[in-house]
This record gives sequence, C-alpha cells and structure tokens, in this order.
Amino acid sequence: MRRSQTLFRQAVAAHFSPGPEHKIGVAVSGGGDSLALLHILAEVAAEMPLTLRAVTVDHGLRPDSADEAQTVSRLAAELGIAHDTLTWKTWDGTGNLSAQARRARYDLLSGWALRHSIDQVALGHTADDQAETFLMRLARASGADGLSGMPVRRSHGHVTFVRPLLDQTRAFLRSYLTAKGVVWIDDPTNEDPRYERVRIRKALDQLRPLGLTPQVICETTKNLAAARSTLGWYACAEARQHGRIDAGDVVFSRAGFATLQPEIARRLLQQALVWVAGTEYPPRRRAIALALQAIRAGTGMTLNGCKVAVTGQSIRVFREYSAVQAVVTSPENLWDGRWSLTGPGQPGDKVRALGTDGLSQCPGWREVGRPHGSLVGYPSVWRGDTLLSAPHADFGQGWAATLLRDSDVFFDALLVH
Repeated sequence: MRRSQTLFRQAVAAHFSPGPEHKIGVAVSGGGDSLALLHILAEVAAEMPLTLRAVTVDHGLRPDSADEAQTVSRLAAELGIAHDTLTWKTWDGTGNLSAQARRARYDLLSGWALRHSIDQVALGHTADDQAETFLMRLARASGADGLSGMPVRRSHGHVTFVRPLLDQTRAFLRSYLTAKGVVWIDDPTNEDPRYERVRIRKALDQLRPLGLTPQVICETTKNLAAARSTLGWYACAEARQHGRIDAGDVVFSRAGFATLQPEIARRLLQQALVWVAGTEYPPRRRAIALALQAIRAGTGMTLNGCKVAVTGQSIRVFREYSAVQAVVTSPENLWDGRWSLTGPGQPGDKVRALGTDGLSQCPGWREVGRPHGSLVGYPSVWRGDTLLSAPHADFGQGWAATLLRDSDVFFDALLVH
C-alpha cells in the first residue's frame, strides 16, 4: 500500500505545477472521495509550495448537512488547513433541483475562491463518477462532446476547477483512507434509487463482469476527448475561414457553410447561439438539428433567444428582440450581460433594446449594413421616451457600446467545447 500511496501522491501532485507558492482550494463534502482528496493534497502540500484552504457547500437539503460541514471543518483543522462553509439559500423550490444545486455549487465556489485569491479549486470526482456520467449521457444519445465526460480542468469565470482523481477508483480511495484510519461520511442519497446516478451506479456493478469497468470506460472518455479536441480544431479553422463577428452578431458565408461537414456545421451554429445569447449551455442536439435543416431550406428559425436568418449570401445569428425587450438597466450596468454603454448620461437614463420605434428615429441605420431584425435587438440609451443614442444604428450621439465577449471568445471557445 505504501508504494501505491506514493504513486497516488505523485499523480495528484502532477496536476499542480511547481513554482512560486500559490493557494489551492479543496472542495470537501465529507464523503470518501473528497476526504481522500483533502488528505492526499495535505501530503502534497508538505512537499510542494502549496497553501491549502478547504471549503464545504451546504445545500441545506438534508437535516444532517450542517453537522457534516462542521465535521469537515474539524477534520481540516486536524490537518492544519483553514476551512469555510458556504450555504445555498437561493433555491425557490421550483425547477430541476439537481441542476440548480450543481450550478449554485460552482457559483458559490467561484465566489469563495475569488474572495480568497484562489485561482484553482480541486474537486473529488473519481473514475467511478466519470463512468457514471458517461453512461448517463449515453442514455441520452449524446455525441462526442457529452461522452468525453468531465474534463480534468474546467474554467468557471476566473477560477479553474481541477479534478486530479479522475484516474482513481472509489474503492482505492476508500482503501487509502482506511489505511490512514480516516472515517468518512456516507451520504444516504447515494443509495436512493430515485436519483438517476444511483440507478446508473447499480447498473455499472452489473457491467463489471463484462469488462465494462470504470477504468475501461474512463479510457473511452479520454479517446473521445481526443476526437473532440480534433473536431474543435477543425471547427475553429472553418469558423475563421467562413465566419466573422459583426458587432454582436455572428455571420457565416452561406456558400461556405454549405460545404461544411455536418458535425462542424453543428458546432459552429451551436457556438454562435451560445456566444450571442450568453447562455451557459447550448440548445439540445435535436433543436440544433432542426435549425440546420431550416438553414438548408433557406428559412432560418428562432432558437436560444436568437434569430438565425438566412439571406442569399449569408447566415446571420443575432439577438431576438423579444428575448431582450424587457431588459432595462442603467448605463453603469451591463445590458443583456454583454454590452457596456458609456457616454454623456444623466441620472435616470436607461438602456433598453432599440426596438422598431427607436430604429425609426435613426435616419442612417440602413447605411450600417445590418438588417432591421438585428438592429432592433441592440442596446440604446433613453431619457424617458426620448432616444439619446443607438450606437449600432449610426446614432451614437457621443455614446459608445463595448462588447464584453469579443471575437476571440467566440473562436477560442470552439477549441475547447
């Protein structure tokens, strides 16, 4: 066991580059996987210039969750590691609980990391988690992106989440803790068949005798991740050849787009919809397939809060007016999550979508070269019912509009998504 522990420590340490001392956050729930991560990183930190800080997210969904967070705090203190507990308090009881809890967890962890000047947070996902994720996505007929599983590194805002245990099995981590005399917390929901992951976990037990072990499935995800990376490279190259960014719109050459392989065309359209709308996740594959059919038919369609419009020479993806019609902010705040407007404003001025009425007050809008449907969804500045500025419709009046997500964000995202 001693040799395997040494190799384990070396494998985990390899995820964190040596160099000047830096802080690493460790997300710990108290379960076997995350406690093993905490202990092995404590060993790594004893040999490398790393400072650890542990954190537990208490979703408040079980009666024992607060006590479990306190237990983690005590265990971290025994290792000389500072610990914080973050509490999720924003769930309103509606929507998909698992999805909302997952999103909230990453948001809470990112905010915590920034407050403590931590740029990397280690997560305790294992080879078993990866295999379960693969099977769950296989059941949804996912493509190469979904079947690539969880990446080792994932950026969320300015924080990078690192999964250094993806090559380790749950059984090995528990044997590691047992050898160290560490007792972990068993979450009762891990045995609740109402959860899809629990049902998949039990199915995976039945697949092991057939050779479909977590390790084998993880190797498959790595192979698919390599294929995904190659597809991303080609998609980025084709996007640069056949596409361009026009202010806040993505425009493709219709003739060039027609020459693309279906998977590359799907990736370009998917990324255009995400970039324009600023959504965290793209539309489902079926919806993208329907949009591609509409492009081939020359009709276009509305999807993801965007309009996909087809003309004789181009395919333009722009913000749908109805998706931003109710979005109103003051100039000092971002509008639609992506536009910053600056100019000679006064208190009480508002930023909202230009709309048809606003566009009619911009005599030079046709000279801009953007279609009517696109321009009405761009930001404009108003003082009461008076239009002050519409920078994208040739009515700047001393105001400037800056896009938060530039063209590099669009093209670079194709390499990693």
